[in-house]
Amino acid sequence: MDQPHFILGHLPFWLVTYGLAVVGWTLIGRFTMQFFVPPDSPLYIWRWFRRLTDWAVRGAALLVPRYVAPVFLPLVAAFWVFTFRMAFGIAMWTAGMAPSLAPAAAPAAG
Repeated sequence: MDQPHFILGHLPFWLVTYGLAVVGWTLIGRFTMQFFVPPDSPLYIWRWFRRLTDWAVRGAALLVPRYVAPVFLPLVAAFWVFTFRMAFGIAMWTAGMAPSLAPAAAPAAG
């Protein structure tokens, strides 16, 4: 049974899913922080949260109707990022490119 390495054998799967998870959770953090920090704050954490997630918020603004308040756009973007992450994971699993926790079953001796 020659199975690929759990991490290195599935590196594209891990990089994309981890990257999307980081962006998704950062969007949720951005949504929460915006109630405590002004939009033009010089705080380095806020600047990096915005820098990391601005592309997703702009994309969400294109997908939702204009009557959705801008304050909710990070949540909408997080929903779409997590949805894409799940679809990507299912597609990779279906194609056999995602890792498996259980090794292939050996034939029963008998």
